[in-house]
Amino acid sequence: MVFSSLLFLFRFLPAALLLYYLTPKRFKNFTLLILSLIFYSWGEVRYLPIMILSTVIDYSCGQGIRVFGKNRKLRRLFLLISVTLNLGILFTFKYAGFFFDNLRAIGIPAPYFDPVLPLGISFYTFQTMSYTIDVYRGDVEPEKNFIAFGAYVVLFPQLIAGPIVRYSDVAKELKSRTITLKQIETGCVYFILGLGSKVLLANNVGSLWDSTAQLPLSEISTPLAWIAAVAYSLQIYFDFSGYSLMAIGLGHMLGFHFPQNFNYPYIAGSITDFWRRWHMTLSSWFREYVYFPLGGSRCSELKRTRNLFIVWALTGLWHGAIWNFVLWGLWFFVLLIIEKEWLLGWYQKHKVASHIIMPVLLVISWVIFAISDFSRLGGYLGRMIGLGGVSSATNPFDWVYALHNYGITILLGCVLSVPVVQKLHDKAVARFGYGTAVKTVETVLLGCVLLLSVAYLVDSTYNPFIYWNF
Repeated sequence: MVFSSLLFLFRFLPAALLLYYLTPKRFKNFTLLILSLIFYSWGEVRYLPIMILSTVIDYSCGQGIRVFGKNRKLRRLFLLISVTLNLGILFTFKYAGFFFDNLRAIGIPAPYFDPVLPLGISFYTFQTMSYTIDVYRGDVEPEKNFIAFGAYVVLFPQLIAGPIVRYSDVAKELKSRTITLKQIETGCVYFILGLGSKVLLANNVGSLWDSTAQLPLSEISTPLAWIAAVAYSLQIYFDFSGYSLMAIGLGHMLGFHFPQNFNYPYIAGSITDFWRRWHMTLSSWFREYVYFPLGGSRCSELKRTRNLFIVWALTGLWHGAIWNFVLWGLWFFVLLIIEKEWLLGWYQKHKVASHIIMPVLLVISWVIFAISDFSRLGGYLGRMIGLGGVSSATNPFDWVYALHNYGITILLGCVLSVPVVQKLHDKAVARFGYGTAVKTVETVLLGCVLLLSVAYLVDSTYNPFIYWNF
């Protein structure tokens, strides 16, 4: 069962937080574990054993590495077991059907296999696998308490859609954490901002992309193709960054500090900079556990190119078992190779030009990401550059209707996707101090965002979460 609404979260949270706060300190991890299992079970109870199995595997392998710490072969064996079983589970549920489909496509007999993708499997598999690798490397001490380790794996705020939290990020807080009113207040602010980003911005601009994506290509003008693509670029940003903010906010309320996952990626002046700002925990994971072990950039140019190719093919494939995701990853591979060889220095000398070029390249990348049918993808990209001809059914002024209905939301999304408001806030605090007046304005605005978000949730049936699909 796929999560279709945030309403369950609102029903679940008050009782969950109250029970958690009332639980004595020594039992908080146990309470958190049970609450997280309940939360996950509501969404996909039949695949709960898979997540529990992954937890048991990596806990056991971590203990095996600890016990046989002086035996290099056994330590490697436990690491191999962890990586093999984790990737095996991920392959079975996420990629086996894709693999068999491609075998049949080239004439090789293969079974039909199309399981429902377990919620959050890409996120918690990477988390648990990184734990075992870090234990093997000696970067972290293995967690002896199974309840604490289980609470880390199934931590409900970020279980479904990240950010990807490594064990080292929360190891100390799993053992001892304090919860203050200031933390709870900060957590509420993050949560409301994330909720507003997802519900008021992502959902609204997303409906423009969805309606445009269903139109025949002949009925999409070049301006509409670009406007809808910009809308999708804003949707995926506010959808995922909004959930990440909500997760970080809930983490604060529970006494945890999760890593930042987004840092205004659309102000990037290069593709390299973009991936330092977008889905930062995933970028960090691939850099730490794939790119560097392959040799990183401290090798020959040919090997560096090979390493980048592998990382970006896997990054695309991580998002889903569809060829357009692989193409999306390789699109970034090509852009990064060109950038590293010729353009980085030019970008630094021509910053205005780089900030004009980047949005164009990123919007194109999201079109590749969004359209799985290659014929449709080629046609849509053609419409964006004015190719494909104009049929009698085409309305060349369809973009006027789109701007009339979505222009304000798109403009608001563009403004909020850059740090303009943050800078204005910082200037106001610097000039007037963080006194009662500023706090009152903040509280009123946050209250409005919360009320509007809840009203929208209650009234609307359109509430997709893009990254829950991965």
